[in-house]
Amino acid sequence: MRLDRIALVLLAAGCGQRFGGAKLAAPLAGKPLARHAADMLRTFDFALHGAVIGPTTPELPGYATILLDPPGAPQSRSLALGVAAAVQSGASAVLVALADMPLVPRAHIEALIAGFDGDRLASRAPASVMPPVLFGAQHFAALSTLDGDRGAGALLHNAPTLLLPGQAALDVDTSEDLALAQALLERDAKKWEPVFRNKSRENKDSIAGCDSI
Repeated sequence: MRLDRIALVLLAAGCGQRFGGAKLAAPLAGKPLARHAADMLRTFDFALHGAVIGPTTPELPGYATILLDPPGAPQSRSLALGVAAAVQSGASAVLVALADMPLVPRAHIEALIAGFDGDRLASRAPASVMPPVLFGAQHFAALSTLDGDRGAGALLHNAPTLLLPGQAALDVDTSEDLALAQALLERDAKKWEPVFRNKSRENKDSIAGCDSI
């Protein structure tokens, strides 16, 4: 399915009770936690970049924001608001993602989109099925009438799935989760440092070679 037929709904209204409050604004590797998922997903040319937000959600540049009303309402209410925005955008599918999953790689979103047949396609960890998840328009009505905090899980029975790589399924609920995310991001940054260093050296050698001609 073409990207301009898919609406993104980023669920970013959580109050972070287990975290101690204001979870999505907590600093992680130089920016608020919510910005990691939001910035990655913003690189796709979706029909809509929508985010359902709460009072403590940090600014999400490039997003159409929908304030969760009433504040503290369950995740099903966030889904209903997001799907309503997707319908207004004229989208044929909705990608539901969570703002507290900072490690989901862009390649996984690309794989979801490539494998989507217009019905449902979810992500999975070894023990559970989870967002990011794609739903076709035939599920919009059901997504709009869910109850409680289970979110879209009730609609994912027997849905096809794609495995999230490594620890990309990390869902930050506590300060310990945030510390783990920080450690993993720092590890990945160090892994790439030699690549960037070698590339920089190659570029300098190339420039030096041009100057000597």
